[in-house]
Amino acid sequence: MKVGVTVPNNWGVEDAREMLAMGPLAEQLGFDSVWVMDHLFHAGFVTERLGTKPYYHPLAVLSHLSATTSRVALGTGVLVLPYHDPIEMAKYYATLDQMSGGRVIAGVGVGSLAPEFEALGVPMAERGARTTEAIRLMQELWTAGQPTFKSKRFDVQGVGFYPLPMQSPLPLWVGGTSDAAKRRAARHGTGWLPNNTKPEDYAALADGVRALATEAGRDPSALTMAVLIQAGVRGSAAGDAAHASAIWADDAEAMRTLLGGYRDAGVDHVVVAIGSGDIPLHRNAMDAIASVLADVR
Repeated sequence: MKVGVTVPNNWGVEDAREMLAMGPLAEQLGFDSVWVMDHLFHAGFVTERLGTKPYYHPLAVLSHLSATTSRVALGTGVLVLPYHDPIEMAKYYATLDQMSGGRVIAGVGVGSLAPEFEALGVPMAERGARTTEAIRLMQELWTAGQPTFKSKRFDVQGVGFYPLPMQSPLPLWVGGTSDAAKRRAARHGTGWLPNNTKPEDYAALADGVRALATEAGRDPSALTMAVLIQAGVRGSAAGDAAHASAIWADDAEAMRTLLGGYRDAGVDHVVVAIGSGDIPLHRNAMDAIASVLADVR
């Protein structure tokens, strides 16, 4: 089992260089991947958590980390696809995959923050359909130098699209636990990335996704089964306030038990989202998780 960790692009770290330093540190500590989150506006819970503190663009952060790391996978967990132009995102992901030597994982989802959809002029009721459309278009662009794709919003033909990603296929993991998200992962993704699914529930849910893949005529064994878990940090006011799952990233024994549970449930890749923008506390949490990696893989 692989284990990844987030860098705090979404936790209001005033000095971007301190936030960026967490990527090379994760690699040094032996993690398999580093991850970033995505919101464009301060609205709803983002405003409540950050006020006017910064929320850094996920792909800009990963672009920097592609140059300061050499081994870890670089993932978005998740990019909210309805917020973005899928052609531009396909270009960015493909470019980043080339720049990083084939280390990108495109974790994507539909989003849920109503004020942000409104500010962007994107109908929230269309988020599922737009996400599926975007996935299909991006995958066409990533696999065909002369792409052809027609939908209600797009008519791509007679043009070239380069570079293609270094990876073929570029990993695209679909986030979410709704029935629609599981169908989307099974039919169009290369993996499934639910949020906070408990170890004792995971195996049955994963079997359901694999069954949906079989129904869609796909090879279920080719799907990566992953999970993203939100973990607080003791002593961090922001982390404590946001933390409702009683999972503490800086508690090595608790993390050993939790990660071992996911391993036993057949999870391929666990991403620990550390809930703190306090850099020393974030580092302590990374150290605690890293101390149990050998025991849970």
